[in-house]
Amino acid sequence: MSWEKLLPLLWSNALETLYMTLTSSLIAYIIGLPLGVLLVITRKSSICPAPTFNAVLGAVINFLRSIPFIIMLALLFPVTRAIVGTAIGTNAIIFPLVISAFPYIARMVEGSLDEVDHGIIEAAQSMGSTNWQIISKVLLPEAVPSLINGAAISITTILAYTAMASAAGGGGLGALAITKGLNLSDYRVMFSASMVLVAIVQIITVLGTRLTRALDHKKR
Repeated sequence: MSWEKLLPLLWSNALETLYMTLTSSLIAYIIGLPLGVLLVITRKSSICPAPTFNAVLGAVINFLRSIPFIIMLALLFPVTRAIVGTAIGTNAIIFPLVISAFPYIARMVEGSLDEVDHGIIEAAQSMGSTNWQIISKVLLPEAVPSLINGAAISITTILAYTAMASAAGGGGLGALAITKGLNLSDYRVMFSASMVLVAIVQIITVLGTRLTRALDHKKR
């Protein structure tokens, strides 16, 4: 394939990849962020102890995390078809991406909140802060640098999932590398699509690192 034909394909498929990645990341964070907070605050020694609820929620999240994405994708075919109207294509892949990503994000959020100094939380409690105030004005603001770093890691993981989704009819750079590259033995296409994926990962990683450093008041 000539570069005149390849470059527009790379651009359009890169946009598809970013669309799938960013949309599913946003929805997964809408679900995973509150779940991560719940995992922290419902521990036995935390501000809103509910050990049974915590154990059940943790077990469900661990179960979903243990299912490889490609298997989750296949298992969700009927559900995806019922919700989206089709089980293949760019839009259809977003649903399984979200289901696979939000448990991972919940654990990432939990890890970020664990880094908050417990002394700060105790100080807020001693001043009469409510649980919601502790969450919104202490836990989350103090964990912002770590949350940003975790978001960069999560987004690059979801980006990798989009490449695997091409095996089940997804679009994007992964599909381009396989259908027009590997399957047709056009290694220029496969190599170029792979390099664009690598470039996107590097850009997300660098932006995440710089934003984390900029927001980390502990290192100023």
